[in-house]
Amino acid sequence: MELNNQIQKKSENIDVKQYGMVIALIVIFLLFLIATGGKNASPTNINNLIMQNGYVVILAVGMLLCVLTGNVDLGVGSIVALCGACAAILVVDMHMPVFLAFAVALLVGTGCGAFVGFFIAKMHIPPFVVTLASMLMGRGLTYTMLKAQTKGPTPDLYNLIGVGFLPTINIPFGHIGPNRVPGHLDLVSMGIALIASVLVILGEIKDYKTKKKYNFAVNPIWQIVVKEIIILFIMWFLLYKLARNNGIPNVLVLMVILVGIYHFVTSHTVAGRQIYALGGNEKAARLSGINTRKVFFWVYLNMGLLSAVAGIVLSARNGSATPKAGDGFELDAIASCYIGGAAAAGGVGTIIGAVVGAFVMGILNNGMSLIGWSTDLQKIVKGAVLLGAVVFDLISKQKKN
Repeated sequence: MELNNQIQKKSENIDVKQYGMVIALIVIFLLFLIATGGKNASPTNINNLIMQNGYVVILAVGMLLCVLTGNVDLGVGSIVALCGACAAILVVDMHMPVFLAFAVALLVGTGCGAFVGFFIAKMHIPPFVVTLASMLMGRGLTYTMLKAQTKGPTPDLYNLIGVGFLPTINIPFGHIGPNRVPGHLDLVSMGIALIASVLVILGEIKDYKTKKKYNFAVNPIWQIVVKEIIILFIMWFLLYKLARNNGIPNVLVLMVILVGIYHFVTSHTVAGRQIYALGGNEKAARLSGINTRKVFFWVYLNMGLLSAVAGIVLSARNGSATPKAGDGFELDAIASCYIGGAAAAGGVGTIIGAVVGAFVMGILNNGMSLIGWSTDLQKIVKGAVLLGAVVFDLISKQKKN
């Protein structure tokens, strides 16, 4: 019972961080809304925001598991480039069927993850060293395979996952832009918004009843209602904007599926609990019977798999594979986790928090680009935001102690 109460208190602390980052996300968006004269809220820009950050979200989901163990993976950007290059070469040069090429790329990414996991789990080499080596080796292999050239263009079927949309049912609706061009509304997007709203509400009700059943502490009703209103507002805002553009991007569907799967794994499975236990105290986890080597291995193997998914999405969006693809992606993924409330020491963090962190970074990048800030200034701002998130985490821990 005492252990359950401790887990519940940790969950509440995580929730507070998540709420704070969601509020920060909204505030940042509103600030850029004013600074850009509403450009960042246009249907086209919202669509671009989602599609441009799809691969960052995918990497952040995998990176969170690494961060929960108290480590990071520095090689994901290179594996993204390597897997994208594999898929593009197989399709463009060898005329392999697209989905078979995707399967091979996924196997390559999984193999890279297994390679890293072996040296970390079996050889006990520090993850920082192994993933640094994989970053250098992966980038070198990419340049070798592509011969330092761009490989493309990739066919339309290949690009569908990066730039395609779900089928739409459009009806005339309002006008768009200063020229008052006749607009439309996608009924498919609106229908999905309605179904998702019902599922969110039912899920919250079920969660509340479960906590009451096992005598876990629950938040006041008014807080739950406010949280649900904010979640539903953000969801309807995004889907309405997408409905005014081209509908729901395929990459958004992929993101939602992955986030849902990994949220379930980390929250409701033994494997997920083992990762938290390992990050909280590796020695205690090992003494309690957890095979920490196995946990380390599958966490990094999984990171390789998701890097391959991100590599396919990126090459599909660009319509080609380039040697410089994925450069710096590992930093964006790591920053997303920490900004989303993950603890630098490990053991604390959620998938939803990492996604929120990824979109904080995405909105910052997008907003600063729209108002014309230089890339060097953008890096300063992003670095300050990352540092601020970690400082906030440390201060909050000191206050508890």
